[in-house]
Amino acid sequence: MVPKPHLDPQSEVPLYQQLCRHFTGLIQSGSLRRGERLPPTRELAGLLGLNRTTVSAAYELLESEGLITGQVGRGSFVTGGDPGDGAGLNWNAILEASHVTSIQPAWKAGADAISFAVSRPSEELFPVDDFRASCEEVMAGPDFASVLQLGSPGGYEPLRQYLIEESRQEGVLRPSDDLMITTGCQQALDLVRRVVLQPGDKVLVEEPVYPGLKNLFLESGADLTGIPVQTNGMDAAQLERALAKARYKALVITPNFQNPTGATVSRAGRESILRLTHNAGAVLIENDIYGELRYEGESLPTLKQMDPTGDSILLRSFSKISFPGLRVGWVMGPRALIGRMMEAKQLSDLHSDQLSQATLLHFALSGRLRAHHAHILQAGGERLKAAVAACERYLPGGTRFTRPQGGMNLWVRLPEPLDTSELLGRAHHEGVGYLPGKYFAVNRPEPGSLRLSFAGVDPVRIEKGIKILGEIFSTELERQIASREREPAPAMV
Repeated sequence: MVPKPHLDPQSEVPLYQQLCRHFTGLIQSGSLRRGERLPPTRELAGLLGLNRTTVSAAYELLESEGLITGQVGRGSFVTGGDPGDGAGLNWNAILEASHVTSIQPAWKAGADAISFAVSRPSEELFPVDDFRASCEEVMAGPDFASVLQLGSPGGYEPLRQYLIEESRQEGVLRPSDDLMITTGCQQALDLVRRVVLQPGDKVLVEEPVYPGLKNLFLESGADLTGIPVQTNGMDAAQLERALAKARYKALVITPNFQNPTGATVSRAGRESILRLTHNAGAVLIENDIYGELRYEGESLPTLKQMDPTGDSILLRSFSKISFPGLRVGWVMGPRALIGRMMEAKQLSDLHSDQLSQATLLHFALSGRLRAHHAHILQAGGERLKAAVAACERYLPGGTRFTRPQGGMNLWVRLPEPLDTSELLGRAHHEGVGYLPGKYFAVNRPEPGSLRLSFAGVDPVRIEKGIKILGEIFSTELERQIASREREPAPAMV
């Protein structure tokens, strides 16, 4: 019999993480041995009075950490823990339980599968021949040998100077600022949190939020508070209430086409967020990875541009407007901060790949990047319209979803009592993938929510995939309504 866990519903730690930690302790202490079978999710949910989805999420987290494995038709079995005499090191005991939750559900997608699970551009749109030409021109250049040499932690200097000049002309880089190139926005976020945060610092993030951001800050020991994202982005009124209750070290925000919702903060909202953050003495970290993917409507100035103090930190990347595999991003902010970040980067990897940076610079200077950007804006607009139209046509009545003017993602909220985690297996069986809302939750899980990432799928397949999802969701909703109607009415006494 598995010892019953002590779970605290009032804790800021989600119940599924508490349950995961309970089983992790049992496995690492030897109370649960290798090969032992865990209780079925339905049985354990009933025993603990939990939603089955909560137990499933805990089991998924245990499996992602290599502590258990699920076998179809048989259940979940312990695979980690004490290896026994002569079997090598017990790595699960050496490596403490991580705060990181697996971002991608396990799915062996077939060649014809339609995946809305990954927020990335379509390979079909890559101008491979143009990029190949840029590579050849860089390799034929007189400075090619220096490109292959060790470089600066600040990045390939010609590209850095190009970005500095572009940023000055845009009005986002001030005389007191500096700029460094990073291995994508993810490394920029990592370096910022390394030099700005200490364990226990309170940090405000969006709710729902990009899992890669959430996991980074949790790993640093930060105490995260999620501020709800509405139609016009982060709710400034909720932000004000949170700042009145506690002292926060930083706010991290994606004001343009936020991942996962696609929401954009209005000009008035940006002004309020800047004022509130400045008055609270918090560091404002602006992730503008999707800002160049506006398909319609008027562009808004970045928070960094609007910030009268000049203290904001701005992160950007080539990943969404060119080739994500090259991993080239950049960050700008106060000179002292960028200097510390360069020191942290040098300790981590010395410097980023200069060949990718030199080729991207040539790709930009040749005009090829501008032409490719125009192409993906046209294609992105068509795909966004296809996704919105398919959601309107095929998703069940009562469904709500965002209608962004750009970006790569839609956020869908299905009618209760549908649970997107429980329905994901059915969608995979039909050849369609998505990410359930639980992966984006900070403090407020939404069981009926999911992210649809449309940019990597052509319009025909977008319609086909959402039609399949609509059939799955509608059938399950009808089944649950019918089941509820069959329940006997309570006796009158």
